[in-house]
Amino acid sequence: MKLNFSLMPANGPVQEQSVDFSHCVIAGWAGRDHAAIEHHIEELAALGVPRPSSVPLYYRVAAQQLTQDETVQVVGEDSSGEAEVFLFSHGGKHWVSLSSDHTDRKLEAVSVAMSKQVCAKPVARQAWAHEDVAAHWDALILRSWIIEDGQRTLYQEGTLSSLQPPLDLVEGCFGSRSMPAGTGMTCGTVAVIGGIRPAASFQMELEDPVLQRTLRHEYRLDILPVIA
Repeated sequence: MKLNFSLMPANGPVQEQSVDFSHCVIAGWAGRDHAAIEHHIEELAALGVPRPSSVPLYYRVAAQQLTQDETVQVVGEDSSGEAEVFLFSHGGKHWVSLSSDHTDRKLEAVSVAMSKQVCAKPVARQAWAHEDVAAHWDALILRSWIIEDGQRTLYQEGTLSSLQPPLDLVEGCFGSRSMPAGTGMTCGTVAVIGGIRPAASFQMELEDPVLQRTLRHEYRLDILPVIA
């Protein structure tokens, strides 16, 4: 799957690059607070969502699910997005972008892996060099909004200090702090405000308050009918 990025190093010109992806990894249960993770696992288990076999857990999703389209199609009204950092390797460097791990919540009670696979994974069109943000990684702020009852509603907000550092996730998955070529990884998400719920429009951003810049992306759903 080919995605196009504006690669934006902190010092240097913007580079327009096309990147080929053959693998996509969703790093789930990627928080730093293990007690909080266990509490959330128990909450979801009470709703019928199976416990993860390990923490973190690295779900594999087909690379063709990655998209930069502004409209994505889903079947039924039971899916929702969640903002995540999207990490990939290009030109010998790690790059940081933004993605939504859009997930079918009804199917999640049957199979978390399948609930992720059936939904497209929207990705932003800009990326920062990881080396430019590594020293102040925990200060980066992840946010998302949904359109609810005609109003733009804050859905998620939190710093990346609540999540495992991205290269720790890479090492946990691949046994090395370098990502294989052609691989993209989402790196966990922050808590939802007011509970997980669907919405036809999803907006997300990653703010760097130190270098004073922001990555943004938004998409809308085209909801297809469920035909039995």
